[in-house]
Amino acid sequence: MVTEHDVQHIAELADVGINKDELGTFTSQFNAILDYFDTLDTVKGNMAAKSELFNVLREDEVEPSLPQDDVLKNAPFKEDGFIKAPRVM
Repeated sequence: MVTEHDVQHIAELADVGINKDELGTFTSQFNAILDYFDTLDTVKGNMAAKSELFNVLREDEVEPSLPQDDVLKNAPFKEDGFIKAPRVM
């Protein structure tokens, strides 16, 4: 069983803001989800799926790309004919 303290800790790890008012609701929903998994664990799974595996990939088709001017019209920042993106450290 998951406690409110556990839910609050998980929310902090996931960087999800949960109010004190919502904590009880999330705790009960969390426990309900875990109960569903307990129910699934009781299902006997002796039968394998009866499906054949096959390749669903398609052949590549060469298509013309958009003109550079049309692409740059939508870019908020441009430099030397390219889209300028923020620097990543």
